[in-house]
Parts: sequence; C-alpha cells; structure tokens
Amino acid sequence: MNNSKTMDAQPCPVARSLDVIGDRWSLLVVRDAFDGVRRFSDFQRSLGAARNILSDRLRRLVDAGILAVQPAANGSAYQAYVLTEQGQALFPIVVALRQWGEQHLFAEGERHAELIEKRTGRPLHFMAPRAADGRVVSPDETEVRKLS
Repeated sequence: MNNSKTMDAQPCPVARSLDVIGDRWSLLVVRDAFDGVRRFSDFQRSLGAARNILSDRLRRLVDAGILAVQPAANGSAYQAYVLTEQGQALFPIVVALRQWGEQHLFAEGERHAELIEKRTGRPLHFMAPRAADGRVVSPDETEVRKLS
C-alpha cells in the first residue's frame, strides 16, 4: 500500500494508522467483518458502496494485512474475506468509535444498534484508557514524548 501519500516516514502511530484504516469505507468494511460478513456481495449489500470503491478498500485491507482472502467455507467459487490477527486487533478501535457515537451522536432515547456480550446479553462496559495501576486516565494526565 505504499504510495506517494503514505505516512511511513511519519513517527506518529496515529498518522500511520489513518493511512491504512482512516477512511469511512475501510472502517465500515472492518465493522462488517466483525459482524460476520465475508463475501463481496454481502459487503456491498450492507454498505451500499460502489463496486470499484469496495473492491479498492478490500484490496487495500488485504494488502495491509488486516483481511485475508480464503476460499469460501461452503466450497463454492466465491472468496471469503476474513479478519487476520492484525484485523482482530482493531476490535477495541471499532468498539471505542461505537461507544463515542452512542454517547455523542444520538438524542436521549433515540434507538440505535447495541453491542452486547453474548454470554451475559449486556452491553460492554465503557472503554477508557487506563494507567498501569488500573485507574482511568484523562487526556490532561498524558503527554506524547517526541522522538529525538
């Protein structure tokens, strides 16, 4: 996925991450993959993305090691897109975006989809950065150390 716009030279992990997954369609593909979507046509139906855009995002996510292409489980000629270990590691990012959206983008009482833990049937606890001792850390308690 290296091109003239790549952030590979950037020492900032946020910039590098955004270079790989920082557009709407890529994150929505990842979200759908977590929800069990595997086939191109199912991604297209779910997202409503144009074929060329979806094809490009799937290729980029495969090239970045976030998705892998496998033969369909049912033995058909279709390909399945599955999350790799690197892709699975995006779960906290998707959950954090979901929880931020639930908290800030819906009116009080407005209906929305909810992520629940299968075992308990209850919503996940709100995610927050934590210090080594387990306490929640606020932004003003952190700093970025620039490389010298």
